[in-house]
Amino acid sequence: MIISMRQHATRAEIDHVCERIREFGYKVHSIEGEERVVIGVVGVGDVTACLESLEATPGVESAMRISAPYKFVSREFKKDHSIIRVNGLDIGGDEFIVIAGPCSVESEKQIMETAEGVAAAGARMLRGGAFKPRTSPYDFQGLELEGLKLLRKAKEATGLGIVTEIMSDRDVDMVAEYTDCMQVGARNMQNFALLKSLGGCGRPVLLKRGMSSTIKELLMSAEYIVAHGNPNVILCERGIRTFETATRNTCDIAAIPVLNELTHLPVILDPSHATGKRSLVPALSRAGVAIGADGLILEVHPCPEKAVSDGAQSLTIPAFGQMMEDLKPYIRLWREARVPETWAVA
Repeated sequence: MIISMRQHATRAEIDHVCERIREFGYKVHSIEGEERVVIGVVGVGDVTACLESLEATPGVESAMRISAPYKFVSREFKKDHSIIRVNGLDIGGDEFIVIAGPCSVESEKQIMETAEGVAAAGARMLRGGAFKPRTSPYDFQGLELEGLKLLRKAKEATGLGIVTEIMSDRDVDMVAEYTDCMQVGARNMQNFALLKSLGGCGRPVLLKRGMSSTIKELLMSAEYIVAHGNPNVILCERGIRTFETATRNTCDIAAIPVLNELTHLPVILDPSHATGKRSLVPALSRAGVAIGADGLILEVHPCPEKAVSDGAQSLTIPAFGQMMEDLKPYIRLWREARVPETWAVA
């Protein structure tokens, strides 16, 4: 349910409504704007009786059901586009955010060279895996804690915000200490124990769509994080598994406008995993800007042929710089199409 309070409702009226909701056995999630408060209601109980009671409660303007199974992340709950703040940046705002870096943190030289190169080209955040989920148990699994320390060093040198993958609920506190944004990879999109833990991690979460997951399933995974206390979720389309073999995955580019209709959460595109081929990354990046993504996350490596993972889809630093130059006219048009007065900080 969504309870919309009257304009300038008093704190006593808001608190009373929240107490009535709890009496019916529901949980409360409120969004407080400058002039109006909207209260989300989730749980199991007598919906009809609760709605009728709240409609008669002082300070309430309207009470209505949310039809979508994902409550807090739906446009029904919050019509304005959410802005997620990460290391001083507003993802979902009027700046197109590019996140770039290697698939894996391999060495200090590699991560520092990449961080300095992508920062000079215009990236605002650095990606890099310290923990790597690999199909083969014999492949490189990441430097783990040492990799996290190297990411911190790269941040100190460049000022770039850090995005790195979290694989286990046991590692949440450790990874949160070293990163600005916790990435949930495609393989862990439905790791529900991890999603619940991220609800209390104190960091924004970048949630990637599973390789065989529907848009509804992606939104339900986001709902886990938000329902457990963390509203700062960024969604990522990174390609899905289909019958096609010409690319590593099939980029569901239509998922971006679909998600923009269904949810208030920011949506970014990962053209590196969506294609698996560096030659295709610039074109798909331009498409992502044109279709309304809030940003990109790309793989960049100083020497892709020596990369321990995902070398074939990683751009060189000069190629990344050229791509960023080529994106500028598209980003100018993207910015002109934004409507700032409809946005609200999460």
